[in-house]
Amino acid sequence: MSGTMKAIVISAFGPVENLVIKDVEKPSATSGKALIRIRAFGINHAEMHMRRGEWAESVPISGIECVGTIEDCPGGEFAVGAPVASIMGGLGRTIPGSYAEYTVTNVDNIVALSAPQEKLPLSWAELAAIPESYATAWTCLFRNLALENGHRLLIRGATSAFGRAAINLAVEAGAIVTATTRSEKKFAELKALGVSDAILEGPGLPQRLKKQEKLEKFDRVLELVGNSTVVESLTLVRRDGRLCLAGWLGGLDPIQGPGPLPGFNPLLQMPSGVHFNFFGSFVFGSAEFPLSDVPLKDIVQSVANSKFDAKPFKIFKFNEIQDAHRLMESGQANGKMVVVVE
Repeated sequence: MSGTMKAIVISAFGPVENLVIKDVEKPSATSGKALIRIRAFGINHAEMHMRRGEWAESVPISGIECVGTIEDCPGGEFAVGAPVASIMGGLGRTIPGSYAEYTVTNVDNIVALSAPQEKLPLSWAELAAIPESYATAWTCLFRNLALENGHRLLIRGATSAFGRAAINLAVEAGAIVTATTRSEKKFAELKALGVSDAILEGPGLPQRLKKQEKLEKFDRVLELVGNSTVVESLTLVRRDGRLCLAGWLGGLDPIQGPGPLPGFNPLLQMPSGVHFNFFGSFVFGSAEFPLSDVPLKDIVQSVANSKFDAKPFKIFKFNEIQDAHRLMESGQANGKMVVVVE
């Protein structure tokens, strides 16, 4: 027996009240894995869907990312005490996740944030706002979309934590960014992040762009609203351009299409010559998407130097997890929320 720890457990699929704190067995690391003492973790929409039972795979201890220190690493890949981040792979999906005092995950899903004795440039709460949003945004932009200087990029759902991370990275790379948001009040925030244009999110975007004489097609589109808008977004991509679907702010309902059966019909709805791909952070740690590819240390330093604005929108205590999920569910969160584990 390795002792016990406190964990936030999904007692049954359903409302936020089903997130309960329990004493559970503390996990142990084996070869190829490491035990992380969790200092803080970010809150993600995926965890809301997992709590409701809407995700394809989930386990009772949710949480797809964390920052903390290495407690044990039998293979020696990381030094004990090293500050690290861990991002999805199986976290919260097929193995117990980060809603706990400790977690064990594959070393391929862990990245060092600094040397063990080195002073961290940010607090644990500030660090927790970075890994999932920035690693996923970086991979979507520079792997799936092959974004380059001068590309015209549309980001749908840009005021989410993921969207803001993508804006920061894309603007730094020299892209010309158009961003959508559901609130005109957020246009100024987006402009402050460096976008060239901010547009109201909602159905009929191509028609509205045409009416505003802004319908020059985009080189790249990062689709974060999801299935409800992706078919429409495909019409906004130029020939040889790329679209990456990576978010579901509009919900997880399947893509709807014409005809007697709902669904995506490429023959009728897919524009010729446009490249359409998908990214999910559960592939991090695989041979095709090694986490070591992502320059997370550099991103952390850019945040510390105020080059990127990645401050947590709100910081919660461990026992305030239900409040965090309520705020996420209300749609009122204006950026990344994090939980600090005391």
